[in-house]
Amino acid sequence: MIPRIQKRGQRTIGLLYYLYGPGKFEEHTDPHLVASWDDNAPDPGRAPSATLKQLQQLLDQPVENVEQANRPKKHVWHLSVRNAEEDRNLSDEEWGEVARRMVAAAGIDDPEQGAGCRWAAVRHADDHIHIIATLVREDGFNPDLDHDAARVQAQARALEVELGLRRLNKGDGTGAKRPTSAERHTAERQGRERTAREELRETVRRAVTGARSDEEFFDRLAAAGLLIRKRAAPSGDLLGYKVALPDDLNKDGEPVFYPGARLAPDLSLPRIRERWSGDAQDAPASVQEEVIRTGPGSPAAARRETASAVWQAVLVVEHGEDAVAAAHIAAAGEVLDALAKTSAAHTRRELRDAATAFERASRSHVRAVREHDRALRQAARDLVHAGPALGRGEDGATTAMAIDMLFFLITAAAHWHARKGHAQQAEAATRAAEHLRTAYRTAATQPLGVLHQRSRRLSRPMLQRQTVLLREALPELAEQILAEPGWYALAATIADAETAGHSPAALLTDAAARRELDTAGSVSDVLVWRLRRQADLPADALGQPKNSTATNPSAARPAASRTAAPGRRLDEETAGNTR
Repeated sequence: MIPRIQKRGQRTIGLLYYLYGPGKFEEHTDPHLVASWDDNAPDPGRAPSATLKQLQQLLDQPVENVEQANRPKKHVWHLSVRNAEEDRNLSDEEWGEVARRMVAAAGIDDPEQGAGCRWAAVRHADDHIHIIATLVREDGFNPDLDHDAARVQAQARALEVELGLRRLNKGDGTGAKRPTSAERHTAERQGRERTAREELRETVRRAVTGARSDEEFFDRLAAAGLLIRKRAAPSGDLLGYKVALPDDLNKDGEPVFYPGARLAPDLSLPRIRERWSGDAQDAPASVQEEVIRTGPGSPAAARRETASAVWQAVLVVEHGEDAVAAAHIAAAGEVLDALAKTSAAHTRRELRDAATAFERASRSHVRAVREHDRALRQAARDLVHAGPALGRGEDGATTAMAIDMLFFLITAAAHWHARKGHAQQAEAATRAAEHLRTAYRTAATQPLGVLHQRSRRLSRPMLQRQTVLLREALPELAEQILAEPGWYALAATIADAETAGHSPAALLTDAAARRELDTAGSVSDVLVWRLRRQADLPADALGQPKNSTATNPSAARPAASRTAAPGRRLDEETAGNTR
């Protein structure tokens, strides 16, 4: 249940005309009173003889009874109360009780003293009501409305429990503006699954992913088919922008434009510019050398780099300063958007849902210091520029690897928000993590299945030796891992790491030292991707050399002969991954 106190007004009759009128898009149906300060108050919606003027005069009577100098400058108080989309439709009697509880909580009415303000609750849709009140009490005094917004929010939480509605978390003012009933009605009439506001927010969010300049951002918006209006100062400096869907038209046949700030607080042009203000072109030369690529890489390479950047970000979110952690959490949203945009069809829907859910978790009152999130923003940029990935082979396997790492970053973000008391953000991150878990299962089935089959071909002595190695390296986790179906894929990965000249025991110890294994559905699966990333092994087992230890134990090559990841020595990468 979402109560929202609107701006105070001066004309009671004007608000009544809106509440009892057809609405901006004729979305108001059967407007009528469900409750009021007086059970005998006229209802212009249901009583043929009642008029809006009569109701207005009765509501305003206490205001008219006091001296002009003592009247509030804006005496019209307006509260809307809306249920969540998945809630049941309340009856008029239930909405009437909601209205009475809300005005009492706000300080509008005082049933015990009988000296409240006059008010009326109008219902013109299934899912919400509007309460109008005039701000002079029957005894001529003004109501005490200090902290009225907090009090109606608290009442909403209590009503959700009593009425069996979805229990919402308290907001902090950083959420994106919800679609209005008029916008939802328009979307339904146009046959859209989502409102124009929601479609625009997602499109703009994806356009800004990894972008580094105004020009690149607006080029992406244009390529996505949006109409764009830019707002410039007299000097010519760009101040802001608006966007519209070409087929979302008002009653005059004109496109309906939305400013970026009205889509989400962090999509205004100044806030967007904060993202790239600290990107590589403004960074020291040493940082530029590390993160700037000479050209687009393959989708698999971009996903592998993403996995590394995401894994480092987990440590920052868990242990970094708040402003730095907030920056990494915000940038994680860009990575999710980029991965959803470029992944194969069988994982794209869940990844898109994860990105949509996480959008709420990307903002809080902890202001992000964006220059610290370069690696994640670069990863998002690389994903976009590398283009669509296949759902199989190294593309598919590295997608599973990246999703696995992202799951732990998003889970860390949920824990961070929970510690800060950001209830809505924590809940949003948790929902995003569940979508990622589903996407991971889809992406990982084929590559882990191949590893499982390869491990079945390992000789019995080698499999026994790896079992002993596992028990020595991870004594507390060994029995759990050995009981999991994924143990065989891990056994094959250990063999591949040994072939590549690594110490499997050291890799296992380092990989298991990371936190969050308790949230993993399969510890062995997690260790597979951590080992393959740390050891720079191909994510797709079909890409392994034929002379692996699975068939030829004497073929192990020295670590020095391994090929390092682009722009980074492998020993440095592994050292940087050690907690």
